[in-house]
Amino acid sequence: METSFHAAINTGKINGAVVCATNADGTFTYNKAFGSRTLLSGEKQPQKLDDILFLASATKLVTTIAALQCVEDGLLTLDGDLSAIAPELASKQIITGFSDEDGSPQLDAPIRPITLKMLLTHSAGTCYHFMNPLVGKWREQNASTGTGLRPVEELFNYPLSFQPGDGWMYGSGLDWAGRVIERVTHGTLIEFMQKRIFDPLGISDGQFFPVTRSELRDRLVDLNPNDPDGLGLAVVGGSGDMNTRTKGDFGGHGLFLPGTDYVKILHSLLVSDGKLLKLDTVDNMFEHHLGPEATASQQAALDSPLGVFFRVGTEPGTKVGHGLGGLLMLEDVDGWYGERTLTWGGGLTLAWFIDRKNGLCGVGAIQAALPVDGKLVSELKQVFRHNIYYKYNAWKKEQNPN
Repeated sequence: METSFHAAINTGKINGAVVCATNADGTFTYNKAFGSRTLLSGEKQPQKLDDILFLASATKLVTTIAALQCVEDGLLTLDGDLSAIAPELASKQIITGFSDEDGSPQLDAPIRPITLKMLLTHSAGTCYHFMNPLVGKWREQNASTGTGLRPVEELFNYPLSFQPGDGWMYGSGLDWAGRVIERVTHGTLIEFMQKRIFDPLGISDGQFFPVTRSELRDRLVDLNPNDPDGLGLAVVGGSGDMNTRTKGDFGGHGLFLPGTDYVKILHSLLVSDGKLLKLDTVDNMFEHHLGPEATASQQAALDSPLGVFFRVGTEPGTKVGHGLGGLLMLEDVDGWYGERTLTWGGGLTLAWFIDRKNGLCGVGAIQAALPVDGKLVSELKQVFRHNIYYKYNAWKKEQNPN
């Protein structure tokens, strides 16, 4: 891992990386920062472990935890109808095509309500517009000419791509879940996360876009001459800067946090320490939660050209499902992920995993240079995913040489 990262830094393909991993009892840790970051002034500083990272879609796991805390509090249920809490979801129809006569969208009524579990598992039909041509075309036809920032319910106002519960496609479900959390807790998502997730773990450096706290901006990796607004352009590949259009806390992508703090969240789930969620709730996160139709739809997505992104480092043909928070391993891979490992990532550059069977969790954040070399960054994430296991297994052999 060190050799690969330094080689990429030396060629200018990446600026650095932050890797944080630990085992269940904390006897094995690997926390290392590579390379450097560039300030707005052009000055370079060594990359540090507590630098503030744009999590992008790694935000989704934190929002999932917050939603499950609301379930434990009795404010929500996983399978209940959300219509009264989020009527905008209940009013959504399913787009099936466009009329040959006038080009108007053809829409079907939903046959069942959207639930929190559907939002958490990308099975509600709330897919991103760039993941579905019909939704993309509807969005183009109905695009507002305004330039103002929009909350979740306005930015993701387009139709569903399939009947709730009958499919799987990556999308804005966790952004909607974040709004649901705000409505039942009568506060902002960051306020709830700070009180219920960050404070119990001793975390004080989290903020949703835009990062305005001066002590965080001074450590913000994505505030540099190539990204003067701190949008996280390198994380999302240099485009798709959703942050430029958002108003409020977006639970699907908008959180900034140091890697050393993110691994605290992973570790709390790894050991089920009760600081965030009850043991039964954590166990439920590591179960497959898609029905037969949605499971088949997920498999089709994994087999599609976009499957390389949805597999998040697992090989084609590996038995996987979807838990509450990410892709779920349904079999062991020798020397690597154990069955029921939960994993996902953020943008093109960040990867995380929680392997309860082997007692290991970690996050690897590649600090890509613009323009992003997507192929290389993908390879480096895979180096992180596998080499951290090599280091862990080598460490275990040293502890027990016989």
